[in-house]
Amino acid sequence: MLKKLTIGFSTCPNDTFIFDAIVNKKIDLQGFDFDFVLRDVEELNKMAFEGKLDVTKLSYHVFPYIAENYQILNSGSALGFKNGPLVIAKEKPDLTNKNLKIAIPGKYTTANLLFSIAFPDLRHKIEMLFSDIEKAILDNACDAGVIIHENRFTFQEKGLLKLLDLGEFWENSTQLPIPLGGIVIKRQLPEKTKKEFNKILSQSVRHAQKYPEGTYEYVKKYAQEMDKEVMFKHINLYVNEFTENLGDLGKKAIYKLYTFAQEKNIIPKIKHAIFVE
Repeated sequence: MLKKLTIGFSTCPNDTFIFDAIVNKKIDLQGFDFDFVLRDVEELNKMAFEGKLDVTKLSYHVFPYIAENYQILNSGSALGFKNGPLVIAKEKPDLTNKNLKIAIPGKYTTANLLFSIAFPDLRHKIEMLFSDIEKAILDNACDAGVIIHENRFTFQEKGLLKLLDLGEFWENSTQLPIPLGGIVIKRQLPEKTKKEFNKILSQSVRHAQKYPEGTYEYVKKYAQEMDKEVMFKHINLYVNEFTENLGDLGKKAIYKLYTFAQEKNIIPKIKHAIFVE
């Protein structure tokens, strides 16, 4: 049985928080040996298309395109209420103007998927790093932008306006949590390996939740100019009961997202079992 896995996750606080106990060997790793690849989420999305990693974080938008090669783990997901991407601008634009330039944090981010569902006619999009979007709006390089991660807490300080909370848009439409990102594992791996790693990740999430202060040094190492309060606000927004285990409600939300997007011909149909059971 393969006991060495390459794991990709992002430098965002919610990811470094839940992987801290694995990286720093604070829990029993069941004889596994791991290599870690830390990248921006959009870089991880691209790597998932190439099948480079055994386990990786990705945006839920990506999964339908790579479902032949990966399955979603029950642990490690970012779902929840009141934590969706925001559409922001410097001044309120005419959202019926099809020529508006919209900054997005990546073509295959769930943020872009939700924006496409909410504003199907606004297709003039500019891809950039999520951390560059606020500046692009302030510099008039685009008319509006879709922000994620810690930028949700800082945009107002820079004089920017919220046009729409895409999480609230989703919740009002479905009464379900918003599926943002998850952890997937190579479909071809032995079932035992997939289940064992899922258990290890679940234990890592529980350890971080039980000893949050113990994760601080590792999370801070990768946090971009973030003070401690903002860092833990970010973690508390994205790490919740769905992170330890998707459960029936979490899975229902993911199925709903894909059904919704497939009906609008935004994503391909999924022909394989979605979850590691």
